[in-house]
Amino acid sequence: MSGEVLSQNEIDALLSAISTGEADAEELKKEVKEKKVKVYDFKRALRFSKDQIRSLTRIHDNFARLLTTHFSAKLRTYIHISVSSVDQVPYEEFIRSIPNMTILNLFDVHPMEGRIMMEVNPTIAYAMLDRVMGGIGITHNKADSLTEIETNIISNLFENALGNYKEAWQSIADIDPEMTEFEVNPQFVQMVSPNETVVVISLNTQIGEISGVINLCIPHVVLEPIIPKLSVHYWMQSDRNEAKPEETKLLEKRIMTAQIPVVALLGASELTIEEFLSLEVGDCITLDKSVTDPLTVLVGNKPKFLGQAGRVSRRQAVQILDHDIRGEQDEQ
Repeated sequence: MSGEVLSQNEIDALLSAISTGEADAEELKKEVKEKKVKVYDFKRALRFSKDQIRSLTRIHDNFARLLTTHFSAKLRTYIHISVSSVDQVPYEEFIRSIPNMTILNLFDVHPMEGRIMMEVNPTIAYAMLDRVMGGIGITHNKADSLTEIETNIISNLFENALGNYKEAWQSIADIDPEMTEFEVNPQFVQMVSPNETVVVISLNTQIGEISGVINLCIPHVVLEPIIPKLSVHYWMQSDRNEAKPEETKLLEKRIMTAQIPVVALLGASELTIEEFLSLEVGDCITLDKSVTDPLTVLVGNKPKFLGQAGRVSRRQAVQILDHDIRGEQDEQ
């Protein structure tokens, strides 16, 4: 969505001019190549650095993967969602770039201020609706005539997916998304002022043979409190990976009190099924160890020590003699 965004009427007029010969495509290409001066629009202030945009891309790459898994399970069909672009544009420019009739889901992200808009192309929304209703994923374009049942189904479908958005943001902020509004006409939605900078994340969505775009529009006011956390320095800070002293002590305490099974293995023997079934009281089983051989002491089903059987205060006991080399080799 970078650069100047044309409305649908402007796109149709341009295609019509090229087809009728009023405009030459080759001349348009030459004009683009010859243009060396880039016009800067002061109304379109870039309020996010490239570093912060990359962080937002990483977050929404994760969200796209979670959303792919979520909708694949819900709709039981092939679905692939991926981030195609992340741009910062004025809010008015974003509104002009989306269809006049589309699917708009607005949700709060507590405790941050403001709302986020999820714009779903009707082609995608109706393919999902058809799958939920038991169809094969056929799409229609009638966003302006949604029934109350269709509205509730589509709204609930995306409201249930907001848990994935919370999970995608966990490494940066603890948010609690909550759906607040469902709309089909973008002209009836005014989240921020027209010149306010918003970040638009476009997600390419493939549902079977149907493809379209899901756009997430995040105003600057929503991200403002956590902008410092979006820098690469925050991601690379070493203390984020180091446990706090009190956490380390608590972990050590829990490890010290953890219970693990300790077994002294007297020996082993192999029997056939026939021999096993014919065992009677008083029969002796020959083990593979002599009475003079040290016992193997298993800790958590792994050989750790060599021991010797005996008694302590009329109770059977095992005296630890040495470490078992086999257990040390398993750890290497």
